[in-house]
Amino acid sequence: MSKLPNVSTSIFTIMSKMATEYNAINLSQGFPNFPVDERLTDIIAKLAKENVHQYTPMAGYPPLMNQIAKLVQKSYNRTIIPETEILITAGATQGIFTSILALVKTGDEVIILDPSYDSYESPVLLCNAKPIRVALNDDYTPNWQTIEKACSTKTRMIIINNPHNPTGKILAEADFVQLENILKKYPDLLVLSDEVYEYITFEEKHISAHTRKQLLNRCIMISSFGKSFHITGWKIGYVVAPEHLMIEIKKVHQFLVFSVNSICQVAISEYLDIVDVTKLGKFYQEKRDYFKQLLSKSRFELKPCQGTYFQVASYESISDEDDVTFCKRLITEYGVAAIPISTFYANGKDLKLIRFCFAKDNTTLEAAAERLCNI
Repeated sequence: MSKLPNVSTSIFTIMSKMATEYNAINLSQGFPNFPVDERLTDIIAKLAKENVHQYTPMAGYPPLMNQIAKLVQKSYNRTIIPETEILITAGATQGIFTSILALVKTGDEVIILDPSYDSYESPVLLCNAKPIRVALNDDYTPNWQTIEKACSTKTRMIIINNPHNPTGKILAEADFVQLENILKKYPDLLVLSDEVYEYITFEEKHISAHTRKQLLNRCIMISSFGKSFHITGWKIGYVVAPEHLMIEIKKVHQFLVFSVNSICQVAISEYLDIVDVTKLGKFYQEKRDYFKQLLSKSRFELKPCQGTYFQVASYESISDEDDVTFCKRLITEYGVAAIPISTFYANGKDLKLIRFCFAKDNTTLEAAAERLCNI
């Protein structure tokens, strides 16, 4: 009997496979197609001949953990203890999985805000716990009244994603106040804050859970070097959590992967001395604005994007097809792959919206836009 009977091939795999079959421009999957910073690849080339190919300590390469502590201090003015509050993971997804597996027990409930990343629900189910899917408002702001109604003494965790994938929305100060009020009513409730796009924000910087004093003792932070440094294939992320939670997370981590890719940890540790993460937002904002300009004469309506490298677009004036059907036809007839937003909802809610990834070189964006403007 399957432990995940309702899990099938992901929409990302389906769309990417179709994109290959029809030689379509793939704006569906969320990874960049432009080169990695040469300074980082030079570091890797240098390290390849050095003695950095064996296991690191279970929690991570100590110099990298120290660099993360400095990064968090500089970015959010939060002091963390590397040895007890940081864990290097095989990507953010492994950090999410490990944290949920460590902290959620049979019979617990976990609130997931839809539309949501598809890797949130499965670890909850594998814990024999119950995912409670609560839809965001249609403008992708949280409905805190509905969220609070979904809470009970069984609720162990609320998962937030900020900046939000797939919508590019960021949480406001008022959202954190509402969240903190809920936590006051439920003292055993934890927050898992997925902030993998934390350095990819535009006109307004996102408010990190790192900056919320009332959350720090009850929050698990998830971050991703893969997203920040355009190295998604390296699968390097990290978790920050208070010691009493990190003890439990490390127990699971040591039996899941034990330790993470050594040369990549050493390389990122050295790279953090020379890279300026504050420039990432400007870089991607230029991408977002250029893509928006390219599509200005199309029939798509682009929705506001405050962060991440995804652009949500309405095709309501083009077709009344459901979004999955429309995305498949977009590939077969027009040669561009996108992701239907309904697949991020538990109930398949269809608002005639699709998601494009604009983390592509300008040539790719221009070619895709030319096809999209012909629809």
